Amino acid sequence: MQILLLGANGQVGWELQRSLAPLGSLHAADRTGADLEQPDQLRALVAQVQPDVIVNAAAHTAVDRAESEPERAHAVNAEAPGLLAQLAAERGAWLVHYSTDYVFDGSGTRPRAEDDPTGPLSMYGRTKLTGEEAIRASGARHLIFRTSWVYASRGSNFARTMLRLGAERELLRIIDDQIGAPTGADLIADVTAHAIRQAITQGITGTFHLAAAGHTSWHGYAQFVFDATQRLKPDLPLKVQTVEAIPTSAYPTPAQRPLNSRLDTNRLQSTFGLRLPHWHTGVLRMLYEIL
Repeated sequence: MQILLLGANGQVGWELQRSLAPLGSLHAADRTGADLEQPDQLRALVAQVQPDVIVNAAAHTAVDRAESEPERAHAVNAEAPGLLAQLAAERGAWLVHYSTDYVFDGSGTRPRAEDDPTGPLSMYGRTKLTGEEAIRASGARHLIFRTSWVYASRGSNFARTMLRLGAERELLRIIDDQIGAPTGADLIADVTAHAIRQAITQGITGTFHLAAAGHTSWHGYAQFVFDATQRLKPDLPLKVQTVEAIPTSAYPTPAQRPLNSRLDTNRLQSTFGLRLPHWHTGVLRMLYEIL
């Protein structure tokens, strides 16, 4: 099996290089070899690799910047996935693509199912939703995974930022009315590899929610990071004494964030025979690595 991976050096792409390698011959491309803003480059790459599976882990993920550069966000998040789906359909290949909880409006408190009405609040969310729709309309066999609050031990992440700020300040003010599930890039990559195996043999296609079990706020996430760090590395010098909970309104940003990012993962778990671990598990593992 020939696999073409786009966005190989991103958080999820880096882990996918590991998880996809046992499935076949993996061609991993970063932006220098596969720029989603260059359609001709994508066409040439697909023609060269002749993949059986295209895995698109590349995206315009700078949520606030997307508000000021909508054309670029649309090119990367909407037009490029549509083209990849078209190329996959022409070849009879599979397309695996990643989307986001930002396609919903964040209202209510219950986890959102795949077929619930969408209503993105930001340019990022709108372009990601348009990309989804283009894939579904293409006729290509596809797996779309919507996920949320993605982190990885490699590179910058929320936990690293909290530990850096906690070493500098006695008081931190963290948002407590946005609710979701921190989800590791390694978990996303492992589930993807498992799902590809089953999808190809069983003809499974569609949209699935992929996020760790449980939920928390950013404030709860930060408090967990500090509590766990004190247990794992009690000699680490931290100044932070108070983690104050604040509403989203106290921290305005160019792009509006959904308050409710809970995703119902029952379809994914039942379809692929999986049990998704609690978010604590992945965050603890990540802290072991970065500490």
